[in-house]
Amino acid sequence: MQSFTRLFALVSLAACVIAHEDHDHDTQLPLDYVRFPYQAAYPGDNEVTADSIFSGITTFARLPWVQCLGKDKDVSFDVAFLGAPFDTGTSYRPGARFGPAGIRAGSRRLTLYGGYNVPLEVNPFRSGLKIVDCGDIPVTPYDNKFAIKQIEDGHKALLHRPAFSPLGNDSLTGQPLQPLSIDGKTHPRIITLGGDHTIVLPLLRSIYSVYGAISVIHFDSHLDTWKPQVFGGAPSDQAAINHGTYFYWASQEGLIKNGSSIHGAIRTTLSGPADYLNDDAAGFQRIEAREIDTLGVAGIVKKIRETVGDLPVYLSIDIDSIDPAFAPATGTPETGGWSTRELREILRGLDGLHIVSADIVEVAPAYDTNAELTTMAAADVLYEVLSVMAKTPLGKVSA
Repeated sequence: MQSFTRLFALVSLAACVIAHEDHDHDTQLPLDYVRFPYQAAYPGDNEVTADSIFSGITTFARLPWVQCLGKDKDVSFDVAFLGAPFDTGTSYRPGARFGPAGIRAGSRRLTLYGGYNVPLEVNPFRSGLKIVDCGDIPVTPYDNKFAIKQIEDGHKALLHRPAFSPLGNDSLTGQPLQPLSIDGKTHPRIITLGGDHTIVLPLLRSIYSVYGAISVIHFDSHLDTWKPQVFGGAPSDQAAINHGTYFYWASQEGLIKNGSSIHGAIRTTLSGPADYLNDDAAGFQRIEAREIDTLGVAGIVKKIRETVGDLPVYLSIDIDSIDPAFAPATGTPETGGWSTRELREILRGLDGLHIVSADIVEVAPAYDTNAELTTMAAADVLYEVLSVMAKTPLGKVSA
């Protein structure tokens, strides 16, 4: 009897497997379902919105997840979001290793109503660009030297792929656009989710391999050009590289285009006036946070554009450029900063600049409110950056 029962169970299981294999799954899929999407299906003009954006795996703005550093290492794209969960270079509050996950969570509602950017008159998600979320670079928390190399290699692996879309022609002259890169190829743009600000040194090393010395727009309450002997004392070669000295090292390595780079939202205390002299030597001009009261948003945008011109530019945004009243979850908060609205308006003013890649850093979700104020602000800031990128191809008409 026991043998018969076991035999009956095996026969039943086999029948279930056969029935499962013969079943047509496609008949149960939702209408317009895309099995392997290269681009998320976002609502367009006058289409149904307000889907269940809180469901499913959390990627930035519900973008398709592509394992760019794994099995999808040959997949091309135009813009990729990439996490760099590193925070062992910070001087005060740790926790930015969880920044990429937090920013993605804060971005879920970006496409709740479709994603159309009213001030910039563009929906970056429906602009024709192939935009993906590549997940995170695997970063060790035990060895800063090795982690920095991992970040450089991961970013470079993505940056050196050919872009998915061709450059096309200039909208005014109709002439074909030429790439801005030094190798004459069209490369994708990477938007990196930090991580503390130390990650920008390996990112700039990666950028240099494609664009050479780059102009930098840097929004931050701190200079981050301090000499290692001043910021931390440099007790070892590795300790000398941290989130307050990475621009010093980038300047020393020739990664920054001197004179055409600029800080914005600066309001930190200093060791003394010598810190500004050192910042000058590193190649930066400065906009103090308090200047928004005299220059206004338009004046700040004008100063940035005059400094950068039409050069290729790298954009680095520390979330602490926003006042902690609006973005409290950061490693080294400073009061007296810009509002989220002011920073977003300034970013829109960069429309037309050739932003080759960008980052947002120092988001430490453990210090956020239950309302996710900081992670939402970070996601919205990147939405403005992505919108600017979508409107301006990385090419110029040859002279």
